[in-house]
Amino acid sequence: MKIKDLMRQAFVIDKDIPLSDAAEIMSDKEIGSLIYVQDGEIAGIVTERDLLRNFDSKKKVSQVMTKDVITVGLDTRAEEALDLMRDNKIKRLPIVDKSGKLLGIVTLTDLATHFEEIGEDFFFDD
Repeated sequence: MKIKDLMRQAFVIDKDIPLSDAAEIMSDKEIGSLIYVQDGEIAGIVTERDLLRNFDSKKKVSQVMTKDVITVGLDTRAEEALDLMRDNKIKRLPIVDKSGKLLGIVTLTDLATHFEEIGEDFFFDD
């Protein structure tokens, strides 16, 4: 199974907003992350975890986001995405085209939901 079959819309911000604003957007949209895009390129990703670690802070997204964002292409196999997530201890992978333009996102939950199609052995490897 390919990532393009599992991807969903990524929610993007293009301004360096306060964490309180990011939290409000994420709560309203019922999502776990926001992709920060500058000049058409992914500048970073801010997650629920980043917000929790900086709760009660006056910081902005750019101060807490992950800047070296690991991405995958449309034709990446689900198993490869899971390997990347496991190896890098992450739960979200933005999906980009060959030029680096953001197309969507896939989460660990998205992949786990389709574990029968991906292969149960992958998740319960000894």
